[in-house]
Amino acid sequence: MKKIKLLIVDDSAVIRNILSSNLSKFADIEVVGVAPEPYTARDMVVKLKPDVITLDIEMPRMDGLEFTQVLMEHRPLPIVIVSSLVEGNCEISLQALEAGAVEIFPKPASDVSGQLPRMMNILVDKIRAASKAKVLKKTGAPVKMAPTTALVKTTDKVVAIGASTGGTEAVREVLQALPPNMPGIAIVQHMPPNFTKAFARRLNDNCPNLHVKEAEDGENLISGKALIAPSDKHILLKISGARYYLTVKPGPSVCGHCPSVEVLFNSFAQTAGRNSIGVILTGMGKDGANGLLKMRQAEARTVAQDEKTSVVYGMPREAVAVGAAEKELGLPKIPEAVISMLSS
Repeated sequence: MKKIKLLIVDDSAVIRNILSSNLSKFADIEVVGVAPEPYTARDMVVKLKPDVITLDIEMPRMDGLEFTQVLMEHRPLPIVIVSSLVEGNCEISLQALEAGAVEIFPKPASDVSGQLPRMMNILVDKIRAASKAKVLKKTGAPVKMAPTTALVKTTDKVVAIGASTGGTEAVREVLQALPPNMPGIAIVQHMPPNFTKAFARRLNDNCPNLHVKEAEDGENLISGKALIAPSDKHILLKISGARYYLTVKPGPSVCGHCPSVEVLFNSFAQTAGRNSIGVILTGMGKDGANGLLKMRQAEARTVAQDEKTSVVYGMPREAVAVGAAEKELGLPKIPEAVISMLSS
């Protein structure tokens, strides 16, 4: 078994010890080094050649966002941001994802020993996903796709989008390119608690044609609006008369996740059928593959992101493998395809 070489970067000795001692227990993880701040980490990256870095946000001399930007410009590597769940850190962590980091994980507190085994299992899955990620050299600000000038011909349909690893940027690029008269859009993006509200707010700031927000229970899914599933609740499509709306509720994990893309797509297949479009984007695992198949079997139109443009070609690959995807397209072509499907 080829082990994943991991470098841990955090200014807290307690956190470095928690992560190093617990992650070293996994047979496929080799902690090759720990660093208290980015300047030390920079030299260790050159010497140790890690496969993945876990990176704190708040550190002395250089924060995690700056270090991510430096690495992505000079020595791109898969980065998992390990950040405390506070408002400011949520925003900076999302900026780090824009800069090229591939995952976010909530920093464990020193008094959560009873929850550590579960937390480490989740973190190691993110590290494994990151080790398979395509990380490209980045310079400057993220590319913003210009909103399309095309308009859809009908608004009696609804759109469901599911994504995981690498999906925050993929979702942003898709939404930025959609027109203002888009039918309602429901989105599941796997994220830690407290990050989805900040993610929705950031999307709303960057997608001028759409109103983007975190979904609330009973909220109408209407034209020009995109609703993001809260990080610890499933969202399901319902209908009352001619009105589509979302229910937001806690529940057991499905395909290892809550919210689950599978749950979202299944509800679209059952409630909207041929009046819906399903889009599955980059992500590790198989969440949403069978749900997208149910959508297609219900005569919905379906799209999967292709391998070339996926950060992690997991969820789309599984969807393609079971015959769920009517089309498999590169990310830049997906908005145009969705608009065409809505108009046909």
